[in-house]
Amino acid sequence: MTLQLYTLILRLLLPAALLRLYWRSLKAPAYRHRISERLALDQPAAPPAAVWVHAVSVGEVQAAQPLIKHLLSRDPPLAVLVTTTTPTGAARVQDLFGAAVTHRYTPYDLPEVIARFLDRVEPRLLIVMETEIWPNTLAACAARGIPTVLANARLSARSARGYARLARLTRDTLERFTLIAAQTEADARRFRDLGAAAQRVVVTGSIKFDLRPAASLQDQSEAMRRSWGGGVADRPVWVAASTHEGEEELMLAAHRQIRAHVPAVLLVLVPRHPERFERVAGLIQRAGFPLTRRSARVPCPPETAVFLGDSMGELPIFLAAADAAFIGGSLVPTGGHNPLEAAAVGVPVAIGPAVFNFAAITELLVTEGAAVQVANAPALAAIMIDWLTDASLRADIGEHGRRVVEANRGALQRLLGLIEGLLSMPDDTCVERNHRL
Repeated sequence: MTLQLYTLILRLLLPAALLRLYWRSLKAPAYRHRISERLALDQPAAPPAAVWVHAVSVGEVQAAQPLIKHLLSRDPPLAVLVTTTTPTGAARVQDLFGAAVTHRYTPYDLPEVIARFLDRVEPRLLIVMETEIWPNTLAACAARGIPTVLANARLSARSARGYARLARLTRDTLERFTLIAAQTEADARRFRDLGAAAQRVVVTGSIKFDLRPAASLQDQSEAMRRSWGGGVADRPVWVAASTHEGEEELMLAAHRQIRAHVPAVLLVLVPRHPERFERVAGLIQRAGFPLTRRSARVPCPPETAVFLGDSMGELPIFLAAADAAFIGGSLVPTGGHNPLEAAAVGVPVAIGPAVFNFAAITELLVTEGAAVQVANAPALAAIMIDWLTDASLRADIGEHGRRVVEANRGALQRLLGLIEGLLSMPDDTCVERNHRL
């Protein structure tokens, strides 16, 4: 596929993309807000920004947090624009940075849309988090001499096979990146095999290891733990984090098994997408479990069996307050989510088999005795029973997790060194470098 054919297909699909926003807005009204930004027609226009950081949703925003903080802490600080695709990502940007950065929704990858966007923002540098590869955006940046970095880049074998089906478009697009900072050598090899210029692919490690818990996390987690107690001293608590469609039923089935051995146990169930909160609340009630919702802002009474985490931005608190955690998106074929937030605060982690988005991190945690992979809900229940009834075992696994995270820090500093080099380049050097492509 050529860039021209890709653009034609994208134009034909634009009405469907706008209709999909409307459809999603029926459950999550935020999707119908600020639609003009996705076409770069927003008023008032986004102010100029020295650095444009693109992060799809909550996970990528979390990963970008220390990078953005560094950019804001420079003397003088850099003006930073953060784009996200989802409203949940937008909300997380607001929670983390408030007015310190400008937020806009990601413009659709059409030439005229991207041209309007770049005319208004005039970035000196584009940093794309993880695996977002937009051909027209990269072509426009290359034509204007704007360096582009694919930061914390990961590419699973499954995704690489998909990109390989569009070999020409993928090769031409990857060649336009000024720098690809890959998480692992396996990621780097897949990018090179797909056509990325070898000299522009660098292995920096995952900056997810460099995300440090907030100073207030301990106090917040202790307060949360007290609110979960329900009058039961040291009540056992496990968190099912970032669950997806079809996974909550498995969590509730596992919880029923766990309660047969640990009657006082509380499940903190945190769906990944807020538009599913009501549906999941209904599932819990139909399963017959007494429910308390975080949105009610009340302590759990003793009879509560499931606490629904129907709030935004509080997952780190829930994890730090728990005895053990399951990381969702891994018992359904979604590819898993980041297990390091739990490991960093010394919480033992269970993960399902579908972890292609975090394969290297999962393998490392499992190998180092900081996590366990489970095949199904009964296996999850069995490991949770073991952990919730053995404090010393929990502490041992949790300590392994802390050590793994600490031992693998440093990717952020390596990435920042590369980014600072690009920021210090004269504009004409950037133009010359990109025109050589």
